Amino acid sequence: MRLHLICVGRLKAGPERELVAHYMARAAGIGRSLGVTAVEMREIDESAARRPQDRKKEEAKAIRALLSGWRGTSGFIACAETGEALTSVAFSERLDRLREQGLGDLAIIIGGPDGLDPELCAEAAFIIAFGTMTWPHQLARIMAAEQIYRALTLLAGHPYHRA
Repeated sequence: MRLHLICVGRLKAGPERELVAHYMARAAGIGRSLGVTAVEMREIDESAARRPQDRKKEEAKAIRALLSGWRGTSGFIACAETGEALTSVAFSERLDRLREQGLGDLAIIIGGPDGLDPELCAEAAFIIAFGTMTWPHQLARIMAAEQIYRALTLLAGHPYHRA
């Protein structure tokens, strides 16, 4: 399985991008022992549409185009404030169930400033939230990358996670 962190918008060079890259590289390293052959971040341009709902629809179209280009079976997890606030262990267990289903590609999707299109969210395997607060997109990416790494360490029996 290949894991993708798909984000609407582009991070500038700097510490946020470096930290995401750090966790994604660490996740790729430990993921190989679990049959995760790639861990990568993909960025999609923010829509320039005037209305928020139009922006979300255009961004969802770009996300679907990316997903449809993958070979084999794929699925995705949406990040939205309406999602479940899972523990790291529960997130890793759900990730493991999706991996065991034989998905070729699994994406974790973070929307732009307006969030994700509700119709896109309805297609997700599940929806997660990073708590009840609103987070800047730069931090949401870092948290998602770290949770991907943490989930893979939990599945591999690595001591990184301490309850």
